[in-house]
Amino acid sequence: MKLPSDFYKPLAIGAPEPYRELPVALERMIHFFPGHNERVRAKVGEMIPQVDVLLGNLEDAIPADAKDAARKGFIETAQAHEFGQTRLWTRINPLNSPWMLDDITEIVAAVGNKVDVVMLPKVEGAWDIHYLDQLLAQLEAKHSIRKPILIHAILETAQGVKNVEDIASASSRMHGMSLGPADLAASRRMKTTRVGGGHPGYGVLEDPRADGGKRAYAQQDLWHYTFAKMVDACVSNGISPFYGPFGDIQDLEACEQQFRNAFLMGCVGAWTLHPGQIAIAKKVFSPDPAEVLFAKKILAAMPDGTGVAMIDGKMQDDATWKQAKVMVDLAKKVSSRDADLAKAYEF
Repeated sequence: MKLPSDFYKPLAIGAPEPYRELPVALERMIHFFPGHNERVRAKVGEMIPQVDVLLGNLEDAIPADAKDAARKGFIETAQAHEFGQTRLWTRINPLNSPWMLDDITEIVAAVGNKVDVVMLPKVEGAWDIHYLDQLLAQLEAKHSIRKPILIHAILETAQGVKNVEDIASASSRMHGMSLGPADLAASRRMKTTRVGGGHPGYGVLEDPRADGGKRAYAQQDLWHYTFAKMVDACVSNGISPFYGPFGDIQDLEACEQQFRNAFLMGCVGAWTLHPGQIAIAKKVFSPDPAEVLFAKKILAAMPDGTGVAMIDGKMQDDATWKQAKVMVDLAKKVSSRDADLAKAYEF
């Protein structure tokens, strides 16, 4: 077990100092693009100002014979653009794949100073994070990378869910976690082929009625337990929880509801697999202007966060002050990228 005094020390001589607090960044959507698809890559320049995070995907949905092309395409895309306030991530192949080592070594060597976060699939325990942590430090030192590259874990196996707290606290590089529902469903032997979202067969049936009438049925959320467990593990360790993919790109209404559930539970963003989902993520993960204006009233009435105040007929105390601060801090981040919302928030 690593001593607490060593937690924030570089793991290689010449590697950058680890962050003691994560950089402040707006991450309402992680927008995926396939590194091997030249047609999609040609649109990256126009996508950069539209999204908070742009992620070059090298893993699932990339055919085996296109893995090298996807890696090469991501590097070329990173070299060709400046990303400004938009964060640049990549999802590498899993640790047990034949492509992972080349993914990391080639990307850090070529564009390590541009990549903010590496997304690691199928994380099962702290040992996976420790391996990538050490490897990144060695490569950062070798290639004179100026800032630490962070690690984002995908929670997509039963063992990963079991070990979620250890994963969240495994390294100072930990950025956050996303739920990977498709692989997790397979790992758990769940009887669903859906990627995220609910299932019409998973619900609660009302007790029989005395009059023999039709019993009400309510569809339930397959992922509620896992999300709550992931959010608690992330927030208690100062890292960020994310909703993963919503696979039915045509069902925008259900996508919005799933994103909203995740937002209300504490997630800071979601994956967007199709341009049509970007506007939904912006809408859902940006706080409602009316909520922000009310939160600002609470902060103004209780500047030091103590005491009690009556605002619009509702009692506020130090607990609601903390809730208000979360809302206002997020609104400030959003305002830095969205002039219309900045106006609505009265910043």
